[in-house]
Amino acid sequence: MAFWGNLFPGRAAQFDMGGAASNTIDLTKRRPSVSLTKQGAATGNLRVNLSWRMRTSDLEGRSRQSGRLLRNPSQFFKPEVVQAHTQGMVNVDLDLGCLYELTDGSKGVVQPLGGFFGDLNGAPYVKLSGDDRFGGSSGETIFVNLDQRDEIKRLLFFVYIYDQTPAFDRTHAKITLYPSNGPRIEIDLDERAPQARSCAVFSVDNVKGDLTVRREVRFVYGFQAELDRLYGWGLQWGRGYKTKA
Repeated sequence: MAFWGNLFPGRAAQFDMGGAASNTIDLTKRRPSVSLTKQGAATGNLRVNLSWRMRTSDLEGRSRQSGRLLRNPSQFFKPEVVQAHTQGMVNVDLDLGCLYELTDGSKGVVQPLGGFFGDLNGAPYVKLSGDDRFGGSSGETIFVNLDQRDEIKRLLFFVYIYDQTPAFDRTHAKITLYPSNGPRIEIDLDERAPQARSCAVFSVDNVKGDLTVRREVRFVYGFQAELDRLYGWGLQWGRGYKTKA
């Protein structure tokens, strides 16, 4: 039973808590949503971070190649790579993006592809900090200016694989939300989807001033256009490319 259940016997816990020490709310299939407004966290900048690493099975598979080290002893002195989105290990570039719709009816996307980095102090009040292609420790981060929440109707945060290698099944990705107040919120992309290229991770809806975060974790085999169709955004999409790093 969660901590809150001990305080209020007979009352079901509203969230899966990561423990008092971790100060975390885990959004799961069983507990998929949380109100930022009711948490007192609907102001300031909401920081949304994407990070990922290799699944344990991949690391174990690499360890089984130890016999090859006998032919090349210098490999013994190379450190084991455990932080993934490195191209040498998984050859995948995960990107964080956000579809937005404002209360004035304007719609669009914030994402690395195409250089749509957004704006924090002006519309759409959503800003991508940069494009991490190779596995920096900070991952990728999008900021949302919740002081302008009355201008925001809905947001859909998604992750997609830019390059040619579908590898959601080989990486363990996590989205962490850091509100200006209260516990952080974590969503794991913990479902195996070997051929998927995109995943709608969570939505933020403004319903009569109540900002609610809802877990989606919906994998699709296409890209942003398919997410658009599923969630009814109605944007026009074309093929985009990145400049070489």
